[in-house]
Amino acid sequence: MGERAVIIGAGQAGAQAAASLRQAGFAGAIVILGEEPVAPYQRPPLSKAYLQGELEPDRLLLRPAAFYEKQKIDLRLGVRVEAIDRAAQIVETAGETFPYDRLLIATGAPPRRLDCPGADLPGVHYLRSIADSDRLRPVLAGGGRLVIVGAGYIGLEVAASARKAGIDVTIIEMAGRVLARVAGKEISAFFEKIHRAAGVDLRLGAALSSFAGRGRVEAAVLKSGAKIPCSAVLVGIGAAPATALAEAAGLTVGNGVWTDEHARTSDPAIFAAGDCSSHPSPIYGRRMRLESAPNAIEQAKVAGTNMAGGAAAYDAVPWFWSDQYDVKLQTVGVSDGADRTVIRGDPGRRNFSVWSLKAGKLLSVDAVNDPAAFALARRLIAAGALPDPKKLADPATALKSLLP
Repeated sequence: MGERAVIIGAGQAGAQAAASLRQAGFAGAIVILGEEPVAPYQRPPLSKAYLQGELEPDRLLLRPAAFYEKQKIDLRLGVRVEAIDRAAQIVETAGETFPYDRLLIATGAPPRRLDCPGADLPGVHYLRSIADSDRLRPVLAGGGRLVIVGAGYIGLEVAASARKAGIDVTIIEMAGRVLARVAGKEISAFFEKIHRAAGVDLRLGAALSSFAGRGRVEAAVLKSGAKIPCSAVLVGIGAAPATALAEAAGLTVGNGVWTDEHARTSDPAIFAAGDCSSHPSPIYGRRMRLESAPNAIEQAKVAGTNMAGGAAAYDAVPWFWSDQYDVKLQTVGVSDGADRTVIRGDPGRRNFSVWSLKAGKLLSVDAVNDPAAFALARRLIAAGALPDPKKLADPATALKSLLP
């Protein structure tokens, strides 16, 4: 009997790992176990094009159904995994067990949920799945005011989609600026300005107390006592890695399932990839857990290759993107610890980039409608570049000249 690979999670990482297993020559059985009743699909458009009705469901799919059949990948949907038995090397569901020789945990990172009075009222939404986006769509067509709790990427993207549909929007954010956990002050100030210009009511430094309503949410109540009437709420306060299965199985966990550079966990037969995993970054010299489609794809390629017997190492430069109104933000790298920033271009013209450095070394670049800066930054960070800040700030400097 041939080897058997089981993948828990039918998201971007799970689907890519299965494809990479086959590409690496794995001839055994491959089973993907997914909780949703939908084949693996892209999540980023759920807050943008799909939410706005500009993208049909079939265009979200990562691969057509024929792909899984042709590659002999057993895709099991609507299946919830209940436990991993490492000693017996089986995965347990409510009605079936799946033996494995190699196992991948790709369970993602579901949204953090609010625990306050009224949080369970109908009309309070979260956004992670197609079903979530489908439930949110009527809000964009129904008028009234949408209250968004949290000014992160999801919150701002949905705000932009709602304003495009003509819906009034209020954003409640505890921090003093938008994107406080993921971007520097320059980028925060830029997005605050464009959202206010688009008519978004931004309440920064504001804390939510509860939701009020009779049978359905009708208002958000702040700790200051202010009450914001609304017809619906979107909660976007970040995500938490889905590590319960790994913890129960005794794997090493800490802000994600810990892996080595080969995507292997503390059990050599088990791998992890995507939003649920914590991996060592050779570029930044520390552990990281990244919530991004590019990370899920690249890490899953490594996991799939190594599950097939390879020895690939994951050392990709992190990158992210966000689309809001007519603005595309592309971020490469991570700015934590930066001691200097350089702005290249003109924020007023919505075409600029912010370069973050530490002790002269380039850590990250936020490129706003500036794909050239984004592309060169990926190469510079990978090369450990120490660019001259004066040359960086000078628009006459050709970025390619900064490559080591």
